[in-house]
Amino acid sequence: MTQLKKGTLAVWGGETERFPYGATTPPIVNSVTYAYENLDDWYDVAIGKQEGHIYSRNTNPTVRVLEEKITALEGAEAAISFATGMGAISNTLFAFLTAGKRVVSLKDIYGGTSRIFLDFLPSYKVDVALCDTTNHEALEAEIAKGCDLVYLETPTNPTLKVVDIKRLAAAAKKVGAVVVVDNTFATPINQTPLSLGADLVVHSATKYLCGHSDAMGGLLAGKADLIRKVYQFREINGASLQADPAYLIARGMKTLELRIERQNASAMKIATFLKAHPKIDDVFYPGLESHSGHAIAKSQMSGFGGMMSFALKGDYESVKTFLHGLKLVHLAASLGSVSTLAGPPRTTSHVELTTAQRAQLGIPESLIRYSVGIENLDDLLADLTQALNRI
Repeated sequence: MTQLKKGTLAVWGGETERFPYGATTPPIVNSVTYAYENLDDWYDVAIGKQEGHIYSRNTNPTVRVLEEKITALEGAEAAISFATGMGAISNTLFAFLTAGKRVVSLKDIYGGTSRIFLDFLPSYKVDVALCDTTNHEALEAEIAKGCDLVYLETPTNPTLKVVDIKRLAAAAKKVGAVVVVDNTFATPINQTPLSLGADLVVHSATKYLCGHSDAMGGLLAGKADLIRKVYQFREINGASLQADPAYLIARGMKTLELRIERQNASAMKIATFLKAHPKIDDVFYPGLESHSGHAIAKSQMSGFGGMMSFALKGDYESVKTFLHGLKLVHLAASLGSVSTLAGPPRTTSHVELTTAQRAQLGIPESLIRYSVGIENLDDLLADLTQALNRI
């Protein structure tokens, strides 16, 4: 059979084997433990010589379907799941970074991840170098000094900055560093970091992969030996994904390509509309030719995503007036849902930081993060127009 397209992999990934009773959807297996009639078989499964499950903190049949699905979509060798997106990020970082190790990353990353770099890792004697996100020369210089891990996020949350994965992965390979890329915003429909030289790709599966804001989870995919290292860490630290949310995420992923294609198209038109509006100071969306990272995004992404942010002309009171005026939106902290979500970074991505810290990262208080849903485009444009008219 020829290589399947992503839309097909989203449906059939992890689901080509017949399920019990001839079921056409993966069963939700909530069993904590799995029994064996033969001790030799039990032992072979325990040491990895034979396929099987022993204890659901380690592996679970329903969860395995989800892991195989993201493995197929990202073009990876293996994958592992976690209870949350931050579980995936933190377990990955702590599996590789111990006292005396060094990590190079970006200033413009998700606030929760930023806290790990600013507060947690330094307390464990890990050397952290955070660079200006779009200064590739500075990033390459820091990497060249020697490091154990390079952590990238592109497009970034919430300012939608773009970094050149291929270029920075090449720099990391020269010093033997592991390259991890947060692909949550782009999804494997729009971007596959492993094909650009990354070693591992991480997702908050709660967002676009699930797509319905009804289940939490995290995923990590990449080289088998690296996945095994993180698995051994998670196995003991226990941030395991359970069967019920795994089922919901895997079900959501079956419509991933359809949702992303709709959100890509709508976001592009909304960004263009906002860019020309007199009450908007700036729009941050990599699909716009005016975006500083547009050329890089165009070279490594097949679509520009459903996420954008924009700054209003005015202060935080203008933000409140505008957001309170929107009708077709949930003022909520998440993203990537079928319904449109919006909010300022001070209550969403960077609530952990102070006003001064956000300003230092180039995040103005007038900024709004807007996650485009799958609603009718004309309705969303009309809603934005009437809310802007209130300012």
